[in-house]
Amino acid sequence: MNVLNMVSMTMSDILVASLLGILIVFVALVLLVLAFKLTGHLSMKTTKKRIVKNPDIPNDAIVPTDIAGAEIAAISMALHLFLDDVHDKESNVITIKRIERRYSPWNSKIYGLTNLNR
Repeated sequence: MNVLNMVSMTMSDILVASLLGILIVFVALVLLVLAFKLTGHLSMKTTKKRIVKNPDIPNDAIVPTDIAGAEIAAISMALHLFLDDVHDKESNVITIKRIERRYSPWNSKIYGLTNLNR
C-alpha cells in the first residue's frame, strides 16, 4: 500500500478538520471564562458569609471598594519609586582582566581527531 493513498485528504476534509479544531479552541476558552467567573462569584459568596458569621471584621477590609484612578496611579508610582531605589547606582565601566588558564586536555588542539597516525 502506498502511504499517500492512505493519507489522502480532500479539501473538504481539511476544511472540516480546521473548523473542528477552531471550534474546540473557542469552546475551551468559553468554558475557561465561565469557570473563572464562577470561581469569583463563589469567592464573593463565601466572603459575605464570613462577614455575617464574624461581625468583628469590618466590611471595608473584605468587600472590595471602588478606588479612583488617581489613587491607583499614586500608589503604583510610589511602589515604582520605592522598588527602583533597591538597586545600586552602577558606574557603567566594564573592566576586563586577563587571567592565565591552566592546561586542560579538553581544549588542546594536539589531540584532535584529524591526527591519526597509523
